Amino acid sequence: MSDMGLVIVGAAGRMGQNLIRMVHETPGARVAAAIERQGSPALGKDAGEIAGLGVLGVPVTDDPLPAFARADGVLDFTSPAASVEFAGYAAQARIVHIIGTTGCSAEDDGRIAAAARHATIVKSGNMSLGVNLLAVLVRQAAAALDAGDFDIEVVEMHHRHKVDAPSGTALLLGEAAAEGRDVSLAEESVRARDGHTGARKAGTIGFAALRGGSVIGDHSVILAGPGERVVLSHLAGDRSIYAHGAVKAALWARDRKPGLYSMLDVLGLAGR
Repeated sequence: MSDMGLVIVGAAGRMGQNLIRMVHETPGARVAAAIERQGSPALGKDAGEIAGLGVLGVPVTDDPLPAFARADGVLDFTSPAASVEFAGYAAQARIVHIIGTTGCSAEDDGRIAAAARHATIVKSGNMSLGVNLLAVLVRQAAAALDAGDFDIEVVEMHHRHKVDAPSGTALLLGEAAAEGRDVSLAEESVRARDGHTGARKAGTIGFAALRGGSVIGDHSVILAGPGERVVLSHLAGDRSIYAHGAVKAALWARDRKPGLYSMLDVLGLAGR
C-alpha cells in the first residue's frame, strides 16, 4: 500500500508545524498538502521549510478543495468553524478527517456527525495516547467510588493564550467521570464558583481552569473522599504528543468505513 497522503490545515501554526514534522517522520505517511487561511504570510512557502525540515516540495496554499480531492486524509487542529467546514470537504472527498479542535458547540458537533456519514472522522478533545488512557481510568474510578463518598473535581492548566475553558481535555475527562457515574455531565457539571456558594452538592463534577505562562497542558482528576483523595493526572511536556496521536489515528482510520470515532476506538479501549 502506498504512503497515506495527509493534508495539514493550519500548517503555519505551532500545531501545524508539529504535524508536518510528525507526518514526515512517520513510516507509511507523507505530507500531501499544507493549507493556511487567506492572507497568511506563509502562502507560497514550502511546508517543509516552515517546519524546519528543508524543502519538501509542498507549497502552502489557501485552497483546500483540490488538496482534499487528491489526499487520503486531513489533520485538523484549527477552530470550530473551520473544522465544520473541513468536515464537509472531507465528506465530499470521502476521506479521513482527524479533528483535534476543541471548543466545538453542540451544533458544530452535530454538523461534524452529519459529515461522518461519508467521511471517516476521528474526533477527540485530546489526541494524546496517555490522556485517552487516563480517561478510561477516570471512568473506572468514578464507577468504583460512590458519589455519596467521593466528590470529583477536574483541574486543568494551560498557557496564557488558550481561548477556551474548560479545555477540551478537561471536558473529555469530565465526560469519562460522568459515564462512570451514569449521569449527564451537562446536568451535573459545575463550571465556576464565586462568592457564597453554599455547600457542595453531592454527585456534581466540578471544573477549575488555570491559565498562565507557557504550560502546554496539565490535567488532574481529583476524587476526594472522607480522609483520602485519589488523584489521576497527565502532564504534557511537548506538543508533539498530540501530533503523534493524530497521525496514529489517521493511519488507523484509513481502512475504516465512514463514521464518527474517538481515540478510544483507535487505542482499542472503547467500552473498557
